[in-house]
Amino acid sequence: MSEGIMSKAATMEIPISSNGDAGSLPEDDGLEQDLQQVMVSGPNLNETSIVSGGYGGTAEGIIPTSTIKGPAVRYNASFPGLWLLPAQGSGLHQPHPSPAVGGEEVVRGIAVEKFDIVKKWGINTYKCTKQLISERFGRGSRTVDLELETQIELLRETKRKYECVLQLARALTNHFYSLVQTQHALGDAFADLSQKSPELQEEFGYNAETQKLLCKNGETLLGAVNFFVSSINTLVNKTMEDTLMTVKQYETARLEYDAYRTDLEELSMGPRDASTLCRLDAAQSQFQSHKDKYEKLRADVAIKLKFLEENKIKVMHKQLLLFHNAISAYFAGNQQQLEQTLKQFNIKLKTPGAEKPSWLEEQ
Repeated sequence: MSEGIMSKAATMEIPISSNGDAGSLPEDDGLEQDLQQVMVSGPNLNETSIVSGGYGGTAEGIIPTSTIKGPAVRYNASFPGLWLLPAQGSGLHQPHPSPAVGGEEVVRGIAVEKFDIVKKWGINTYKCTKQLISERFGRGSRTVDLELETQIELLRETKRKYECVLQLARALTNHFYSLVQTQHALGDAFADLSQKSPELQEEFGYNAETQKLLCKNGETLLGAVNFFVSSINTLVNKTMEDTLMTVKQYETARLEYDAYRTDLEELSMGPRDASTLCRLDAAQSQFQSHKDKYEKLRADVAIKLKFLEENKIKVMHKQLLLFHNAISAYFAGNQQQLEQTLKQFNIKLKTPGAEKPSWLEEQ
């Protein structure tokens, strides 16, 4: 029994001190948020499957109520509240109940099955809530994988910093887009005045050409920055977020595992009568099921964290090189290097209004 409750070498049970701290681990979010996470997945009361009719009844006696597949049950009218499994290959035939009686059986069967679903969900939620409060107030212990949880906290911190970079890059894109639009309008104004002011035609003319050239280079730089923003957004809000969703499932499984472990330990220290032994066997089975789930998700998180780190380095190496080369070429006025940077990273500029050429192509 003691071996069934021991954690693996990679994990350890850390008792929570009276002030709620777990060694040097970072403090979790608020207790209210943790309780909301425990309560978030309620029972699905729309999934039931009831079979009505006598033994060996025809197909008309089967009333499907959802897609859930499970053992068929029959309501025994002689003993209200008792549901029986139909005997396989039984030759007994009983008259079918009237439609009114059959409908009552279906309704009662659905109610019984939904009650069982709510009961199981309620017991699980109670155990997890009890475990969570016990950890927070220093009366319980929790299983901790120090190495894994350090990596998880590092991922959350990295995601916050990358979100800041993404926000600033989007602000740069918006401001620079406004600058390019202003240069476009200014170039048009200079070109118009060049036609209407013969005495200043040359001066207005080369200023118009300068603004159009700056506008063209600006649009090229915008293409590079937009590609940078899009790649960072995918990394932060898809790749990292997907890993953190698995982390949340792992943390929920850890809480359930500790809740059922604590329950098993309490039963193991109690008296060993017939009733307790039956409950102990059920608790051992539930504990083993949650232990397997916890260990599977822990392995999944470790694998995803490894692949995420490799992918992050690969993506950011490319994007930071692109950002540096594009910005440097633009502000150095090197149009050729700027265009070469876009070709190097296979970036194609999207021209608004594909059915007609842009104003730059018309010049």
